[in-house]
Amino acid sequence: MTRTMTVAAVLLATTSFASAETLNWARAGDSLTLDPHAQNEGPTSALAHQIMEPLVMRDMTGAIVPALATEWNPSEENPNVWVFKLREGVSFHDGAEFDSEDVVFSLNRAMTDDSDYKELLASVKEVRAADKYTVEIETNGPNPIMPNNLTNMFMMDKGWAEANNAVKVQDYEGGEDTFAAKNANGTGPYVLVSREPDVKTVLTINENYWGKDEFPMDVTEIVYTPIQNAATRVAALLSGEVDFIQDVPVQDLERVAGTDGLDVRTAPQNRVIFFGMNMGDADLANDNVEGKNPLSDVRVRRAMSMAINRDAIKKVVMRDQSAPAGMISPPFVNGWDEAMDASSTTDIEGAKALMAEAGYGDGFSIQLDCPNDRYINDEAICQAAVGMLAQIGVTVNLDAKPKAQHFPLINNLETDFYMLGWGVPTYDSEYIFNFLAHTKGDKYGSWNGTRYSNPDLDAKIQALASETDLEKRNADIASIWQVVQEEQLYIPIHHQVLNWGMKSNIDTIVAPDDTAKFKYFKLN
Repeated sequence: MTRTMTVAAVLLATTSFASAETLNWARAGDSLTLDPHAQNEGPTSALAHQIMEPLVMRDMTGAIVPALATEWNPSEENPNVWVFKLREGVSFHDGAEFDSEDVVFSLNRAMTDDSDYKELLASVKEVRAADKYTVEIETNGPNPIMPNNLTNMFMMDKGWAEANNAVKVQDYEGGEDTFAAKNANGTGPYVLVSREPDVKTVLTINENYWGKDEFPMDVTEIVYTPIQNAATRVAALLSGEVDFIQDVPVQDLERVAGTDGLDVRTAPQNRVIFFGMNMGDADLANDNVEGKNPLSDVRVRRAMSMAINRDAIKKVVMRDQSAPAGMISPPFVNGWDEAMDASSTTDIEGAKALMAEAGYGDGFSIQLDCPNDRYINDEAICQAAVGMLAQIGVTVNLDAKPKAQHFPLINNLETDFYMLGWGVPTYDSEYIFNFLAHTKGDKYGSWNGTRYSNPDLDAKIQALASETDLEKRNADIASIWQVVQEEQLYIPIHHQVLNWGMKSNIDTIVAPDDTAKFKYFKLN
């Protein structure tokens, strides 16, 4: 008999609440999967945070706070070990007890090949249970920021996973469908009631939640509806069909803010938008140049970056709701450099000269792959870039599609030119380097679609995980950024600005990671 919770049981469990406060939540795209380790993607982890929990998490301000661990410190006996004391008396939604066995299972699962979180645990040598409520994480050398790496590392019930053939992480890029992709059994504040991907997901309050007396928990039911079309999404908010949307279109900000009973709350986001380029293959699949790869020449990559008018995108496409970027790090992140971030300038004549110098004075054509339901005005940004790149002879064929089809192109190395956005939950540059600059391999580089490979840089990136001299570590981070910038690994576009639209009775701040954790919400 599998340890799953029926909808009827869930509803019965919540009958003691006098009145259900339902919050109707919408955003452009759905969670890609319920498997907590299969996709490291914003809306996917945002839904997971309602149902599941990590050892430590970030609150709505971005500060690290206890979750399933109550305290954590480096071991006094071994500097390579972090010791986590677990919260006692916590149950999964099906009633199973949470303990160290589940943590060991979950972290080992998250380190396997199909996990999209393995980079965060690349320095881990062993995870072990010291006792029922103590876990030790041993790393290859001291890791000064290990807790930062765990804020989206969700804990699963080992017994539930074994009973439901969910021990293995879903191979999302390979198109695999699994029990864990459609079902969830967490310790979190909300319980999964029903799930129709891309249609509707319903959650109800977990009456046995360990934190029910520590958090407002005013929201007792969540109905999550992805609405890709921007006009339809706003209309649903204006009509009262939904209460909260995370992505008010920039063209509708004044309309929403000016409507009685509705608010727009705004904050800078810990996310940067950029283009990636296949610079490593000898020839490209989606260009008109035979036998060679124009993107392998740094002059071409630099010229393409110089052709992008970020100020025009900010003004026209984003209605001033963006901050032009010169590096693929948000300002929140350790290692961000103000001078580097201001380095991207538009210079059409200079770009043309670089193209000619590289032997592409007549230009070339290439396909740009872009999502149309993930980032703010993602397809419109790509459309603007098409016109800008045409000015230097680069003819771009735009192919925009939903993120569920777009992201596997990057992971499977099936795109030569693509848009990606990157948030940094660790608030440290090592996270960016591990995923985006390191050679793509077993433990690193899963989102590096550029095919860039530099063994010396890889060694420097890996060394960051065990460098405890923070002054030296920061100097090493700066030197790695220097290479990333000089090689023009990516074309930075801008830092996103968040605009959450909601009914005025909802009391919340805007989280910099764009993750609404509804247990913090108050309803006035």
